[in-house]
Amino acid sequence: MIDVEALYIKYGPMVLRRCRSILKDEDMALDAMQDVFIKVLSREKPLHQRAPSSLLYTIATNHCLNVLRDKRESGGWDPSWFDNIPHREDFEGKVIDRMTLESVFSEHQESTRLIAWLYYLDEMTLEETADYVGMSVSGIRKRLKKLKETGGKIRGATA
Repeated sequence: MIDVEALYIKYGPMVLRRCRSILKDEDMALDAMQDVFIKVLSREKPLHQRAPSSLLYTIATNHCLNVLRDKRESGGWDPSWFDNIPHREDFEGKVIDRMTLESVFSEHQESTRLIAWLYYLDEMTLEETADYVGMSVSGIRKRLKKLKETGGKIRGATA
């Protein structure tokens, strides 16, 4: 079995350079580099270590081209992304969502994390969430709106 950590250390800079050259955006390139290694980790069949640099270069190229295509086709940020998090089933998607959420929440108050948890994961109504945290419904709406805006910025698309 391939030692992904060793591959990351040895070939991570090469993958990042490739991602930067295609995406032309530092944050998107860093995310794409992580995605490449997540793809390697999540493969069902073990990889053979004959030409790992070529394989990683190809994966990075294809992934970055898909990112550009998806962004172009979607017209940018999809705020319903937050709504779909609890229903995500694929491992790779869950990892990416978790990393994105950590970035999003790092820019907000701790209570906003609780609000998001109650509303999106526990599926409480706005009114139930407001009662639970002792805020107004409009305050809950504002916090959730700011989370979505932050998510849009972090995911590299226009809100």
